[in-house]
Amino acid sequence: MNSELQAYIEAEILPRYDHFDAAHQRPHVLMVIRESMELATQLPVNPDMVFCIAAYHDVGLSEGRDTHHVASARIIRSDQRLRQWFSEQQIEVMADAAEDHRASARHAPRTIYGRIVAEADRYIQADEIIRRTIQFGLDHYPELPREQHFQRTLQHLREKYGRTGYLRLWFPHSPNAERLQQLRQIIDDETQVREFFDKFFPQGKD
Repeated sequence: MNSELQAYIEAEILPRYDHFDAAHQRPHVLMVIRESMELATQLPVNPDMVFCIAAYHDVGLSEGRDTHHVASARIIRSDQRLRQWFSEQQIEVMADAAEDHRASARHAPRTIYGRIVAEADRYIQADEIIRRTIQFGLDHYPELPREQHFQRTLQHLREKYGRTGYLRLWFPHSPNAERLQQLRQIIDDETQVREFFDKFFPQGKD
């Protein structure tokens, strides 16, 4: 890893996540960086590029969620400091990867770099996913009563992670594949989902 690049990202990029919704703050980006770098050790890729893509993948949330992946790509292309460490071609690859990371994207990531960050962003751990889904709902729909929050959580889990959900994994032998099957077993049983929901939903909130 280039120490100057790492210092720049830690000082100037990661703090941006402190202002996002609770499901996308610094613990999330640090997790994506960690998982991306772990995948990179097994693949013929540039680790500095992997680190950079993971760090920038959600910075576009500052411009709204719906097109945040496009904004993240634009931020990478416009960051002149990155040209100290990367060629224009590398910057374009990184921008494409950030744009391709979104789980709801209609096309597969264009490069192995896009597949790495997309897979890392899908880090699958049942309790963490359910907790983050609840956090997102509380941040974006605070007016909903408790039961509607549960129904929104259940619907989102089914639409994204369920057996007919839109989430796709790009490394079929990664730990995510086994964990996704475990999560689907929970989603299939509404009682189990409610147990997790009751664990993470704030006490005393209707």
